[in-house]
Amino acid sequence: MDQQTIINSLPLHLRPFVKQQRYDDYTPRDQAVWRFVMKHLSRQLADSAHPIYKEGLERTGIALDHIPSIDEMNACLARLGWRAVVVDGFIPPAIFMEFQALKVLVIAVDMRSVDQIFYTPAPDILHESAGHAPFIVDIDYAEFLQRFGEIGMKAIASHADLEQYEAIRELSILKGCPQSSRQEIETAEEKLAKLCNTEQAPSEAALLTRLHWWTVEYGLVGDCEDYRIFGAGLLSSLGESQHCMDDTAVRKLPLTVDAVMSPYDITREQPQLFVTKSCKHLSQVLEEFAASMCFYRGGTESLRTAIAAQSVCSACYDSGVQVSGVFTEVLCDAVGNATYLRTTGPTQLAYRDREMLGHGVAHHADGFGSPIGHLKDFSRCLSEYTIDELKAHAIEIGQPTKLEYLSGITVEGTLQEVFRQDHRNLILSFSDCGVTDLHGRVLFAPEWGTYDLAVGSAICSVYGGVADKESLQLFKPTPRTSTLRVDVDPSLMACYSLVDRLRQQPAGLDADDGSIEDALLAALAQYPNEWLLRVEMLAVADSNLQQRLLEELRQLGTANKATEQLVAMALGDFPAPHEDRPASA
Repeated sequence: MDQQTIINSLPLHLRPFVKQQRYDDYTPRDQAVWRFVMKHLSRQLADSAHPIYKEGLERTGIALDHIPSIDEMNACLARLGWRAVVVDGFIPPAIFMEFQALKVLVIAVDMRSVDQIFYTPAPDILHESAGHAPFIVDIDYAEFLQRFGEIGMKAIASHADLEQYEAIRELSILKGCPQSSRQEIETAEEKLAKLCNTEQAPSEAALLTRLHWWTVEYGLVGDCEDYRIFGAGLLSSLGESQHCMDDTAVRKLPLTVDAVMSPYDITREQPQLFVTKSCKHLSQVLEEFAASMCFYRGGTESLRTAIAAQSVCSACYDSGVQVSGVFTEVLCDAVGNATYLRTTGPTQLAYRDREMLGHGVAHHADGFGSPIGHLKDFSRCLSEYTIDELKAHAIEIGQPTKLEYLSGITVEGTLQEVFRQDHRNLILSFSDCGVTDLHGRVLFAPEWGTYDLAVGSAICSVYGGVADKESLQLFKPTPRTSTLRVDVDPSLMACYSLVDRLRQQPAGLDADDGSIEDALLAALAQYPNEWLLRVEMLAVADSNLQQRLLEELRQLGTANKATEQLVAMALGDFPAPHEDRPASA
């Protein structure tokens, strides 16, 4: 299945986040970076990664010698019931989770630069593919990942969370581009710091993100004395996959739901990691947290959580009516039962995740309010009554109608319409209508226009985002923060291409071909600081050239602190020659 076919199979609101992978956009140096990282990762992880990791790489179409194409991956993932799409850097967390719920892996399309081999400030294809994909072959883990997506897409994110996402995305793009100025980066860092320096309690979404970080991204499996790596952030990092095995530097703690109380810093190595016993254990911890979330609990406190978030959320009545908007008020009775809810600004009314005809944001542009609860002398929820039963209670279209709630809220006006679906009364629309509470407060006045009443006796669920995402898109891609493209040196890329062609020839460098050797020597002279080009050449060089390359690499490692460790890793494949020793007496 090709990229466009998969994109066309996605819900409409998710498609704008998906990009096309243009494989030829990867430079020969990008491919060299992939080879270098994967070669050394595979060695480091041989004993420290969960045993399924190596099998998972092979079964999900990820090779060590070249960046995978999304089509290659999808051909393999299809056998596992999953798909993959490429995106541009960070996407909104709720959107990421929704893809995951649909069993779609989100793969950042770009490749980390040679200057960011140890740490990449933005998602890249190596992290997303070689880190996340391999464990999809484990059915229990794949089911856990999908379930995480289902729960994550319901989490309530605060307005501050949404601002922080935009700031993190902007900063990662600037840091990922070598041509960004120091001033641009510092300005973005200050902006993010201001957003993060708040005493506001973390939202549901923020807490769930922490759980995702300590499991999916940085998780260990086994026990605190004997563990293996399964987190994608560790599996795709040359530095942290090694550092995390140091028990003196990194504490190992048993995974519990308390992990959500541990914040993390993406800019430094983690001071502690959490160890899960199994995939079953992962799922148990996830469900334990989910049970505390508003989409499970509903009720007054969940509505208050939505109000505090100041973001678009949805409240679901027990009748099935869904109200999506920015909630600003909830009235309660003396024992804490929610009796009336109110939104401000554009609001959507939906049923079974589909916007009800005539009840989108165009109709409810200025907000929405409606009672919650049972009516006096009604034995069951008003939604369950037939039209004839409504008439028996003096509720008839075209006639004056008075509804009295147990809470003391009164709705009085002329009934104009009953919106019914699945044999349920969902919305009652009134003209010349007044709504007051027990204390005489006016909740709706006749001169305000048509009053639409949502039918329902309780709020059974409250969650982040909107009910019908096709009709009301909460998130939209932001072109102003598209990934910055870096200019490349065509001559340098031609040097990498030449070496790559030689690498693919069984004989490597033919000593008799002077023109090729001259081209390689010219490349070395033209790019004296290009350490990765020299590493690539080692695989094709004859013995004489190899000795020169090794010496130049040693000099580069000594002269440049930034590349010292990388050069040392490369030189590890080529032991230094023994010094001449005098014969013993």
